[in-house]
Amino acid sequence: EVKLVESGGGLVQPGGSLRLSCAGSGFIFENSAIGWFRQVPGKERERISCITIKDDSTHYADSVKGRFTISSDDAKDIVYLQMRSLQSDDTAVYYCAAPPPHWTGYDCNAAEYAQWGQGTQVTVAS
Repeated sequence: EVKLVESGGGLVQPGGSLRLSCAGSGFIFENSAIGWFRQVPGKERERISCITIKDDSTHYADSVKGRFTISSDDAKDIVYLQMRSLQSDDTAVYYCAAPPPHWTGYDCNAAEYAQWGQGTQVTVAS
């Protein structure tokens, strides 16, 4: 059974940093991709970053480029999202997701994400 578990959310002041973790199990991590998404009530879910595990290639949405960094620890089957210079607009529930276990792609940006974690709340406020 594919399982994704996010952690690391919380309350942070504007300008602060947080690191989110996404722990994966039940699939071959190094053959997969992980995407980070966020959603605010009443708005569409936004994909903010992704990483193709096999070659560590990454993509970022313009809204987070230069502030967020995605990385993977293949030995632990964990993907991290380091978030810096957080702003109130970054307040959302953050989810990680993976393509189906049979995915053989090379571009996380083109993957269809079918497996989801439960989400972790990030609140940026003073």
